[in-house]
Amino acid sequence: MFYFDSDYMVGAHPEVMERLTATNMLHTVGYQRDEFCDEAREKILEACGLQEGKVLFFVGGTQTNATVIDALLHRHEGVVAAETSHINVHEAGAIEASGHKVLTLPQHDGKIEATELELMIETFYRDESYSHMVAPGMVYISFPTELGTLYSLDELKAISSVCQKFDIPLYVDGARLAYGLAAHGNDVTLNDLAMLTDYFYIGGTKCGTLMGEALVSRHVDRVPYLYTLIKQHGALLAKGRLLGVQFNALFSEDLYSRIGQHAIAMAMRLKEGMEAKGVELMIDSPTNQQFFILPNTTIERLREIASFEYWGAPGPVKSVVRFVTDWSTTPEGVDAVINAV
Repeated sequence: MFYFDSDYMVGAHPEVMERLTATNMLHTVGYQRDEFCDEAREKILEACGLQEGKVLFFVGGTQTNATVIDALLHRHEGVVAAETSHINVHEAGAIEASGHKVLTLPQHDGKIEATELELMIETFYRDESYSHMVAPGMVYISFPTELGTLYSLDELKAISSVCQKFDIPLYVDGARLAYGLAAHGNDVTLNDLAMLTDYFYIGGTKCGTLMGEALVSRHVDRVPYLYTLIKQHGALLAKGRLLGVQFNALFSEDLYSRIGQHAIAMAMRLKEGMEAKGVELMIDSPTNQQFFILPNTTIERLREIASFEYWGAPGPVKSVVRFVTDWSTTPEGVDAVINAV
């Protein structure tokens, strides 16, 4: 079987696992206060072009989103996001569970538009009864989006400008950031994210680590109690050095970039091969998530050799399926799927 369900199905990249094994018997203090986390922070800030800033480690993406959004919002505020966003669809109401509403905007290939964001906020404050309503207190986007698409640098700048105009923070979910940075045609860099957002995170769970995400901000003290909130949300790992060791590996010898580049190469091989067979795309994704519209009979045949997911409910004749590549995806696996169509 070849596995394309998601990009977290295998364990750690061998270079990450090698670091974990080499440090396994060392004794260190806990809760991210060890030398490995300190070194990883330095490497991440350097990669982001930040002379100073804050880097905090989380175990998983949902914990990161729930904690950061809760920390940045006042009690009467909600978070603005695309209707297809991860926090609105696939996080089981984690944001609402912390007492904040997800305020949705229409999605355009998985993205929100700055003009619609600005109009939404302006319209809110023109309403004389806005004090009875949930206020738009921050903006959430993901890079790549839930549909595998990317914001251009100009689009990111426009959204950041709206957030600055209304003095609300911009937060970027980077669960699959490595694949966005490596995608063909991408013009956004880590430096851009560091300067145009208030907080963003570098995903590890879906990009080569056993678990872990690194939250980055150019603001050193914007939320001075954020570390405490991580603990409150059950997201603070006692053996914090496990996260530091892994992100040390990701940001050594260009591993994070290499992981992204390999996954993109495999995704484009799959996409081009499927298109050559006449397969219809649900959306033109340049990243490691590829969405195909296939006859249900073909899907059943493919499932004999490969594991992948339906995207939404299956249709009566045709259905949308998602294939996801990662560092462990092989050309043989991709070609086997293409040849079976």
